[in-house]
Amino acid sequence: MKQTNILIATFILAIGFCSSHVFAARNIDAAEFVDEASAKGVAEIETAKLALEKGSAKTREFAQQMIEDHGEANNRLAELARASNLKVSDEAGIMDKAKTMMLNVREGTFDKAYATNRVEAHRDTIELFQRAANSNLGELSAFAKETLPKLEKHLEMAQELERSTPQ
Repeated sequence: MKQTNILIATFILAIGFCSSHVFAARNIDAAEFVDEASAKGVAEIETAKLALEKGSAKTREFAQQMIEDHGEANNRLAELARASNLKVSDEAGIMDKAKTMMLNVREGTFDKAYATNRVEAHRDTIELFQRAANSNLGELSAFAKETLPKLEKHLEMAQELERSTPQ
């Protein structure tokens, strides 16, 4: 009886695991991807600018890399959006969305809060880009695929910054 319960529980967990991957891998349309990716890119740059003002030397170094890389990716995304007759959210719209993703320092040091926030933000952005890469969006899917390795590297860098930053 105990073995049967273990098998049933394992089966239920396996179904849940597979379902979560199917849900996470759902397709995304081009307009949604451009909108979300542009807002996340602007949020990344805005939080990095804040880190340049308030962060330690190590945090500022990471932030400068985020400004350069995400600025380049944002410019490329805007080009692709124009070529596909898609609108990147206007500046006010992007900033409104970016504000909801901005760094909110509650406890601990600025550096620790920034690092933790960047880990979470890059996980979310990677999930978004994976969905786009696995969708049929033409050049936008290709852009997502080519950008993913850099985003994954950013996640590793953010995790290292988080690990090495004291509370």
